[in-house]
Amino acid sequence: MAVPWEEYFQLALQEKMPKKIPEQNVDHLPPVLRLLEKRQELVDADRALQAQKEVFQTMMAAQKQRWEQVEQKERELKGSFVRFDKFLQDTEARRSRALRRAAEERLQASRQEAEALRLWAQLEELQRERARLQRRLERLEPCARLLGQVLEQLPEFQEVPELVARFDGLADMQEALRLTERQRLAELEEARARLQQLRDAGQDELLGQGQRRAQLLERLEAARERTLRGESKWIEIQNTAAEKTLLLGRTRMAALNLFQLVCQHKRQPPALDIEDTEGQLEQVKLFILDLSAMLASIRQAEPTPASQP
Repeated sequence: MAVPWEEYFQLALQEKMPKKIPEQNVDHLPPVLRLLEKRQELVDADRALQAQKEVFQTMMAAQKQRWEQVEQKERELKGSFVRFDKFLQDTEARRSRALRRAAEERLQASRQEAEALRLWAQLEELQRERARLQRRLERLEPCARLLGQVLEQLPEFQEVPELVARFDGLADMQEALRLTERQRLAELEEARARLQQLRDAGQDELLGQGQRRAQLLERLEAARERTLRGESKWIEIQNTAAEKTLLLGRTRMAALNLFQLVCQHKRQPPALDIEDTEGQLEQVKLFILDLSAMLASIRQAEPTPASQP
């Protein structure tokens, strides 16, 4: 705790002042001596006080210098704290950047690993697809030989598309024959109905009106002649239809055989009805087109002899 200036100087003066004369000697000294003594004490006290002031000023100067040094050290310490704080911040920033960089590198490495795994899986899938296509080619090889044999037995066809076009034409012809047959049957039924009407009318007139018998007989004969002509025409149509039907039956048998061969090659049970010739021809057509496209793609994919090692 700081001591006030007055108390400090009082204490210093009391320390420097001489001891009091004993009570018994004071009475024996003359007043002039006592005055001189007091003056001397005052001079001594002034000297002591001046010395104490100099000491105190020296101490205050030293104390001030010490405070200045402490403040300088405090400023230096604050500067050190600021620099250390900045150093910590820079270190933390570098550490954060290093952590982010490491995380990004780990993420990139994981992505590259995932991409490598995906590419490896894709390669394996392509290899499996190639093996599957190779096995399918080996399975379809007998069908190709069969088509070649069919083309050899049918010299009018040069290529597989021509055979497919012929099948399409036969299917159209079959449909046209069916339509013609339905029309002829309708005409025949109409003629038979008219004939029956005429017969019924003739019988009624024979019973009711004898005078019209001759006329009715003539009309009957004419109707019979027309019927005979219609029947002869119908027989001719039937003969033609029989030939076309025989051809159609052979075509349908050929289509059925080809369809069964296709189903056997695919190892699938026939899913179409035996009478569904159009569906069978469509399946055979699709199979032939797929086989032709596959053979063409395989020929294109095969390396030339010059490029082989």
